[in-house]
Amino acid sequence: MRKISYKKGRKVQPTLLEYTGCHKSVKTELQLFVYDTDTITEFEKFHVDALESSFVPQKVNWLNVHGLNDTGIIQRIGDFLQVDAFMLSDILNTTKRTKLDEYHEVLFFNIKSLLPIEHSDNIQVEQISFLLKKDCLASFQEKRSDFFSHIRERLRMHSGIVREKGADYLLYLMLDAVMENFYITIENEEDKVEELINLSKSHSRPIVLEQIEKHRDNFNFLKRSIVPLRDSLYSIKTIKDDDVFNAIAHENYSFFDRLYQKAQELLEQIDYDMTTLDSASNFYFASQSNKMNEVMKTLTVVSVFFMPLTFIVGVYGMNFDHMPELHWKYGYFIILGVMFVLLLGMIIYFKKRKWF
Repeated sequence: MRKISYKKGRKVQPTLLEYTGCHKSVKTELQLFVYDTDTITEFEKFHVDALESSFVPQKVNWLNVHGLNDTGIIQRIGDFLQVDAFMLSDILNTTKRTKLDEYHEVLFFNIKSLLPIEHSDNIQVEQISFLLKKDCLASFQEKRSDFFSHIRERLRMHSGIVREKGADYLLYLMLDAVMENFYITIENEEDKVEELINLSKSHSRPIVLEQIEKHRDNFNFLKRSIVPLRDSLYSIKTIKDDDVFNAIAHENYSFFDRLYQKAQELLEQIDYDMTTLDSASNFYFASQSNKMNEVMKTLTVVSVFFMPLTFIVGVYGMNFDHMPELHWKYGYFIILGVMFVLLLGMIIYFKKRKWF
Protein backbone atom coordinates (compact mmCIF):
# COMPACT_ATOMS: atom_id res chain seq x y z
CA MET A 1 0.00 0.00 0.00
CA ARG A 2 1.31 3.42 -0.94
CA LYS A 3 2.25 5.59 2.01
CA ILE A 4 0.69 9.05 2.11
CA SER A 5 3.29 11.64 3.01
CA TYR A 6 2.35 14.88 4.73
CA LYS A 7 3.86 17.99 3.26
CA LYS A 8 3.70 20.96 5.55
CA GLY A 9 2.88 24.19 3.77
CA ARG A 10 2.22 27.78 4.62
CA LYS A 11 -1.23 28.16 6.13
CA VAL A 12 -3.69 30.63 4.66
CA GLN A 13 -6.06 32.11 7.22
CA PRO A 14 -9.72 32.38 6.20
CA THR A 15 -9.75 36.11 6.85
CA LEU A 16 -6.50 36.68 4.92
CA LEU A 17 -7.06 37.02 1.17
CA GLU A 18 -4.04 35.69 -0.68
CA TYR A 19 -3.89 34.14 -4.14
CA THR A 20 -2.05 30.81 -4.00
CA GLY A 21 -2.13 29.86 -7.70
CA CYS A 22 0.62 29.96 -10.31
CA HIS A 23 -0.75 32.73 -12.56
CA LYS A 24 0.64 35.55 -10.45
CA SER A 25 1.50 37.77 -13.41
CA VAL A 26 -2.07 37.93 -14.74
CA LYS A 27 -3.71 41.31 -14.27
CA THR A 28 -7.14 41.29 -12.66
CA GLU A 29 -9.79 42.37 -15.21
CA LEU A 30 -13.58 42.49 -15.00
CA GLN A 31 -16.34 41.98 -17.53
CA LEU A 32 -20.04 42.53 -16.85
CA PHE A 33 -23.16 41.39 -18.70
CA VAL A 34 -26.56 42.77 -17.68
CA TYR A 35 -29.43 41.23 -19.58
CA ASP A 36 -32.99 40.08 -19.70
CA THR A 37 -35.21 38.74 -22.47
CA ASP A 38 -35.39 42.06 -24.32
CA THR A 39 -32.10 43.87 -23.68
CA ILE A 40 -28.44 43.20 -23.00
CA THR A 41 -25.67 45.53 -21.89
CA GLU A 42 -22.02 44.49 -22.00
CA PHE A 43 -19.18 46.19 -20.13
CA GLU A 44 -15.90 44.84 -21.52
CA LYS A 45 -13.48 46.90 -19.39
CA PHE A 46 -15.51 47.08 -16.24
CA HIS A 47 -14.25 48.88 -13.14
CA VAL A 48 -15.03 47.73 -9.65
CA ASP A 49 -16.08 51.26 -8.64
CA ALA A 50 -19.10 50.98 -10.96
CA LEU A 51 -20.61 47.91 -9.26
CA GLU A 52 -23.47 49.68 -7.50
CA SER A 53 -24.40 51.86 -10.46
CA SER A 54 -24.20 49.11 -13.08
CA PHE A 55 -26.00 46.23 -11.39
CA VAL A 56 -29.69 46.24 -12.31
CA PRO A 57 -32.26 44.48 -10.11
CA GLN A 58 -34.78 42.22 -11.86
CA LYS A 59 -32.18 41.50 -14.54
CA VAL A 60 -29.43 38.90 -14.68
CA ASN A 61 -26.03 40.37 -13.77
CA TRP A 62 -23.02 38.25 -14.77
CA LEU A 63 -19.70 39.52 -13.46
CA ASN A 64 -16.72 37.64 -14.88
CA VAL A 65 -13.29 38.14 -13.28
CA HIS A 66 -10.04 37.22 -15.05
CA GLY A 67 -6.98 37.07 -12.80
CA LEU A 68 -7.04 36.81 -9.01
CA ASN A 69 -3.90 38.72 -8.05
CA ASP A 70 -5.59 41.95 -6.99
CA THR A 71 -7.12 40.83 -3.71
CA GLY A 72 -8.44 44.33 -3.11
CA ILE A 73 -10.79 43.99 -6.08
CA ILE A 74 -11.88 40.55 -4.90
CA GLN A 75 -12.58 41.96 -1.44
CA ARG A 76 -14.71 44.80 -2.87
CA ILE A 77 -16.71 42.33 -4.97
CA GLY A 78 -17.26 40.22 -1.86
CA ASP A 79 -18.39 43.23 0.15
CA PHE A 80 -20.82 44.28 -2.58
CA LEU A 81 -22.32 40.79 -2.84
CA GLN A 82 -22.24 40.38 0.96
CA VAL A 83 -20.12 37.26 0.76
CA ASP A 84 -18.40 35.82 3.82
CA ALA A 85 -14.61 35.93 4.04
CA PHE A 86 -14.15 32.15 3.99
CA MET A 87 -15.78 32.00 0.53
CA LEU A 88 -13.46 34.69 -0.82
CA SER A 89 -10.52 32.82 0.69
CA ASP A 90 -11.62 29.62 -1.08
CA ILE A 91 -11.76 31.52 -4.38
CA LEU A 92 -8.12 32.56 -3.99
CA ASN A 93 -6.85 29.31 -2.50
CA THR A 94 -6.44 27.05 -5.54
CA THR A 95 -5.25 24.08 -3.47
CA LYS A 96 -8.78 23.39 -2.23
CA ARG A 97 -10.75 20.55 -3.79
CA THR A 98 -14.03 21.08 -5.63
CA LYS A 99 -16.71 22.04 -3.14
CA LEU A 100 -20.21 23.47 -2.75
CA ASP A 101 -21.27 25.82 0.05
CA GLU A 102 -24.56 27.59 0.65
CA TYR A 103 -24.50 30.36 3.23
CA HIS A 104 -26.59 33.49 3.74
CA GLU A 105 -28.41 33.16 0.40
CA VAL A 106 -25.10 32.79 -1.47
CA LEU A 107 -24.16 29.60 -3.29
CA PHE A 108 -20.43 29.06 -3.65
CA PHE A 109 -19.21 26.52 -6.20
CA ASN A 110 -15.65 25.93 -7.39
CA ILE A 111 -14.47 23.46 -10.00
CA LYS A 112 -11.15 22.35 -11.47
CA SER A 113 -10.88 22.81 -15.22
CA LEU A 114 -8.51 20.24 -16.73
CA LEU A 115 -7.09 20.33 -20.24
CA PRO A 116 -4.21 18.42 -21.88
CA ILE A 117 -0.98 20.28 -22.54
CA GLU A 118 0.00 20.17 -26.19
CA HIS A 119 3.01 17.93 -26.97
CA SER A 120 3.09 16.72 -23.38
CA ASP A 121 1.66 13.95 -21.21
CA ASN A 122 0.83 16.43 -18.44
CA ILE A 123 -2.51 18.08 -17.66
CA GLN A 124 -2.99 21.78 -16.97
CA VAL A 125 -5.27 22.74 -14.09
CA GLU A 126 -7.22 25.94 -13.52
CA GLN A 127 -9.63 26.62 -10.69
CA ILE A 128 -12.88 28.39 -11.58
CA SER A 129 -15.16 29.63 -8.82
CA PHE A 130 -18.75 30.88 -8.83
CA LEU A 131 -20.87 32.96 -6.48
CA LEU A 132 -24.60 32.72 -7.13
CA LYS A 133 -27.19 35.03 -5.65
CA LYS A 134 -30.65 35.92 -6.85
CA ASP A 135 -30.29 37.65 -10.25
CA CYS A 136 -26.51 37.67 -9.91
CA LEU A 137 -23.64 35.36 -10.86
CA ALA A 138 -19.97 36.14 -10.32
CA SER A 139 -17.37 33.86 -11.92
CA PHE A 140 -13.66 33.94 -11.07
CA GLN A 141 -10.97 32.59 -13.43
CA GLU A 142 -7.24 32.49 -12.82
CA LYS A 143 -6.52 33.68 -16.35
CA ARG A 144 -8.23 34.53 -19.62
CA SER A 145 -9.55 31.53 -21.50
CA ASP A 146 -12.19 30.68 -24.06
CA PHE A 147 -14.26 28.34 -21.88
CA PHE A 148 -17.31 30.61 -21.98
CA SER A 149 -16.94 32.26 -25.41
CA HIS A 150 -19.92 30.38 -26.83
CA ILE A 151 -22.05 31.47 -23.86
CA ARG A 152 -21.19 35.10 -24.50
CA GLU A 153 -22.15 34.70 -28.16
CA ARG A 154 -25.45 33.09 -27.20
CA LEU A 155 -26.16 36.04 -24.93
CA ARG A 156 -25.31 38.57 -27.61
CA MET A 157 -27.24 36.80 -30.36
CA HIS A 158 -30.19 35.85 -28.13
CA SER A 159 -29.64 32.22 -29.09
CA GLY A 160 -31.48 29.53 -27.16
CA ILE A 161 -33.22 30.16 -23.85
CA VAL A 162 -30.32 31.60 -21.88
CA ARG A 163 -31.73 35.16 -22.02
CA GLU A 164 -35.11 33.86 -20.83
CA LYS A 165 -33.63 32.10 -17.81
CA GLY A 166 -32.06 33.40 -14.64
CA ALA A 167 -28.54 33.37 -13.22
CA ASP A 168 -28.96 29.76 -12.07
CA TYR A 169 -29.33 28.57 -15.67
CA LEU A 170 -26.26 30.60 -16.60
CA LEU A 171 -24.35 28.77 -13.84
CA TYR A 172 -25.52 25.46 -15.32
CA LEU A 173 -24.23 26.45 -18.77
CA MET A 174 -20.86 27.48 -17.39
CA LEU A 175 -20.44 24.30 -15.34
CA ASP A 176 -21.41 22.29 -18.41
CA ALA A 177 -18.78 24.14 -20.47
CA VAL A 178 -16.07 23.37 -17.90
CA MET A 179 -17.12 19.72 -17.76
CA GLU A 180 -16.67 19.50 -21.54
CA ASN A 181 -12.96 19.95 -20.85
CA PHE A 182 -13.01 16.67 -18.94
CA TYR A 183 -14.28 14.92 -22.07
CA ILE A 184 -11.53 16.54 -24.14
CA THR A 185 -8.87 15.49 -21.62
CA ILE A 186 -10.15 11.93 -21.34
CA GLU A 187 -10.36 11.59 -25.13
CA ASN A 188 -6.78 12.83 -25.43
CA GLU A 189 -5.64 10.33 -22.80
CA GLU A 190 -7.49 7.53 -24.57
CA ASP A 191 -5.74 8.31 -27.86
CA LYS A 192 -2.36 8.13 -26.14
CA VAL A 193 -3.30 4.90 -24.38
CA GLU A 194 -4.24 3.34 -27.71
CA GLU A 195 -0.84 4.34 -29.10
CA LEU A 196 0.79 2.80 -26.03
CA ILE A 197 -1.06 -0.49 -26.51
CA ASN A 198 0.10 -0.66 -30.13
CA LEU A 199 3.63 0.26 -29.05
CA SER A 200 3.67 -2.43 -26.36
CA LYS A 201 2.94 -5.04 -29.04
CA SER A 202 6.05 -4.19 -31.01
CA HIS A 203 8.51 -2.92 -28.37
CA SER A 204 9.60 -4.26 -25.01
CA ARG A 205 11.52 -1.21 -23.87
CA PRO A 206 11.05 -0.07 -20.25
CA ILE A 207 9.93 3.38 -21.50
CA VAL A 208 6.62 1.79 -22.55
CA LEU A 209 5.89 0.73 -18.98
CA GLU A 210 6.90 4.18 -17.70
CA GLN A 211 4.42 5.84 -20.06
CA ILE A 212 1.68 3.43 -19.03
CA GLU A 213 2.22 4.36 -15.38
CA LYS A 214 2.26 8.08 -16.27
CA HIS A 215 -1.16 7.85 -17.92
CA ARG A 216 -2.44 5.77 -15.02
CA ASP A 217 -1.49 8.69 -12.75
CA ASN A 218 -3.32 11.07 -15.10
CA PHE A 219 -6.49 9.00 -14.92
CA ASN A 220 -6.24 8.84 -11.14
CA PHE A 221 -5.85 12.63 -11.07
CA LEU A 222 -8.93 13.01 -13.30
CA LYS A 223 -10.88 10.73 -11.01
CA ARG A 224 -9.84 12.66 -7.91
CA SER A 225 -11.05 15.85 -9.61
CA ILE A 226 -14.40 14.49 -10.77
CA VAL A 227 -15.46 12.62 -7.61
CA PRO A 228 -15.84 15.79 -5.45
CA LEU A 229 -17.56 17.50 -8.40
CA ARG A 230 -20.07 14.65 -8.57
CA ASP A 231 -20.62 14.86 -4.81
CA SER A 232 -21.14 18.63 -5.00
CA LEU A 233 -23.69 18.26 -7.79
CA TYR A 234 -25.48 15.65 -5.73
CA SER A 235 -25.56 18.10 -2.81
CA ILE A 236 -27.67 20.45 -4.93
CA LYS A 237 -30.45 17.89 -4.53
CA THR A 238 -30.27 18.52 -0.79
CA ILE A 239 -30.70 22.24 -1.40
CA LYS A 240 -33.75 21.43 -3.52
CA ASP A 241 -35.25 19.23 -0.80
CA ASP A 242 -34.65 21.88 1.88
CA ASP A 243 -36.55 24.41 -0.26
CA VAL A 244 -34.88 27.38 1.49
CA PHE A 245 -32.50 28.56 -1.25
CA ASN A 246 -34.28 30.79 -3.76
CA ALA A 247 -31.43 31.56 -6.19
CA ILE A 248 -32.07 28.30 -8.07
CA ALA A 249 -35.52 28.04 -9.60
CA HIS A 250 -37.31 24.80 -8.85
CA GLU A 251 -37.70 23.92 -12.53
CA ASN A 252 -33.94 24.36 -13.15
CA TYR A 253 -32.75 21.69 -10.71
CA SER A 254 -33.19 19.14 -13.49
CA PHE A 255 -30.33 20.81 -15.40
CA PHE A 256 -27.95 20.25 -12.50
CA ASP A 257 -29.15 16.66 -12.33
CA ARG A 258 -27.94 16.32 -15.93
CA LEU A 259 -24.51 17.49 -14.83
CA TYR A 260 -24.57 14.89 -12.06
CA GLN A 261 -25.30 12.20 -14.64
CA LYS A 262 -22.42 13.51 -16.78
CA ALA A 263 -20.06 13.26 -13.83
CA GLN A 264 -21.18 9.67 -13.31
CA GLU A 265 -20.54 8.90 -16.99
CA LEU A 266 -17.08 10.46 -16.79
CA LEU A 267 -16.17 8.32 -13.78
CA GLU A 268 -17.43 5.18 -15.49
CA GLN A 269 -15.38 6.00 -18.58
CA ILE A 270 -12.28 6.57 -16.45
CA ASP A 271 -12.78 3.21 -14.73
CA TYR A 272 -13.03 1.56 -18.15
CA ASP A 273 -9.89 3.35 -19.38
CA MET A 274 -7.95 2.33 -16.29
CA THR A 275 -8.99 -1.27 -16.94
CA THR A 276 -7.64 -0.85 -20.47
CA LEU A 277 -4.37 0.42 -19.01
CA ASP A 278 -4.23 -2.63 -16.74
CA SER A 279 -4.64 -4.76 -19.86
CA ALA A 280 -1.79 -2.87 -21.52
CA SER A 281 0.42 -3.49 -18.48
CA ASN A 282 -0.51 -7.17 -18.45
CA PHE A 283 0.19 -7.41 -22.18
CA TYR A 284 3.58 -5.77 -21.69
CA PHE A 285 4.58 -8.22 -18.93
CA ALA A 286 3.15 -11.16 -20.88
CA SER A 287 5.14 -10.09 -23.93
CA GLN A 288 8.27 -9.83 -21.82
CA SER A 289 7.60 -13.26 -20.34
CA ASN A 290 6.98 -14.79 -23.78
CA LYS A 291 10.20 -13.35 -25.12
CA MET A 292 12.08 -14.69 -22.13
CA ASN A 293 10.47 -18.10 -22.66
CA GLU A 294 11.53 -18.04 -26.33
CA VAL A 295 15.10 -17.28 -25.33
CA MET A 296 15.10 -20.04 -22.73
CA LYS A 297 13.55 -22.45 -25.25
CA THR A 298 16.24 -21.67 -27.81
CA LEU A 299 19.01 -22.11 -25.26
CA THR A 300 17.48 -25.38 -24.04
CA VAL A 301 17.21 -26.78 -27.58
CA VAL A 302 20.83 -25.88 -28.32
CA SER A 303 21.92 -27.49 -25.04
CA VAL A 304 20.00 -30.68 -25.83
CA PHE A 305 21.58 -30.85 -29.30
CA PHE A 306 25.09 -30.71 -27.88
CA MET A 307 24.49 -32.90 -24.85
CA PRO A 308 24.98 -36.31 -26.61
CA LEU A 309 27.84 -34.88 -28.68
CA THR A 310 29.52 -33.75 -25.48
CA PHE A 311 29.01 -37.23 -24.04
CA ILE A 312 30.73 -38.87 -27.04
CA VAL A 313 33.61 -36.40 -26.88
CA GLY A 314 33.93 -37.07 -23.14
CA VAL A 315 34.06 -40.84 -23.65
CA TYR A 316 36.83 -40.64 -26.22
CA GLY A 317 38.67 -38.09 -24.15
CA MET A 318 39.46 -40.71 -21.48
CA ASN A 319 43.15 -41.72 -21.27
CA PHE A 320 42.97 -45.54 -21.38
CA ASP A 321 45.59 -47.58 -23.31
CA HIS A 322 43.25 -50.38 -24.38
CA MET A 323 40.51 -48.45 -26.23
CA PRO A 324 40.12 -50.34 -29.53
CA GLU A 325 38.78 -47.30 -31.43
CA LEU A 326 41.99 -45.40 -30.77
CA HIS A 327 43.89 -47.69 -33.18
CA TRP A 328 41.33 -47.64 -36.00
CA LYS A 329 42.68 -46.06 -39.15
CA TYR A 330 39.40 -44.27 -39.88
CA GLY A 331 38.08 -44.07 -36.30
CA TYR A 332 38.24 -40.28 -36.18
CA PHE A 333 36.10 -39.89 -39.30
CA ILE A 334 33.68 -42.62 -38.20
CA ILE A 335 33.05 -40.89 -34.86
CA LEU A 336 32.55 -37.52 -36.63
CA GLY A 337 30.05 -39.21 -38.95
CA VAL A 338 28.18 -40.76 -36.03
CA MET A 339 28.01 -37.38 -34.28
CA PHE A 340 26.72 -35.71 -37.46
CA VAL A 341 24.05 -38.38 -38.02
CA LEU A 342 22.99 -38.18 -34.37
CA LEU A 343 22.69 -34.40 -34.54
CA LEU A 344 20.72 -34.55 -37.81
CA GLY A 345 18.39 -37.21 -36.37
CA MET A 346 17.68 -35.07 -33.30
CA ILE A 347 16.91 -32.03 -35.47
CA ILE A 348 14.45 -34.04 -37.58
CA TYR A 349 12.80 -35.52 -34.46
CA PHE A 350 12.43 -32.09 -32.82
CA LYS A 351 10.97 -30.66 -36.02
CA LYS A 352 8.35 -33.42 -36.23
CA ARG A 353 7.36 -32.81 -32.60
CA LYS A 354 7.26 -29.03 -33.29
CA TRP A 355 9.48 -28.28 -30.35
CA PHE A 356 11.09 -25.40 -32.22
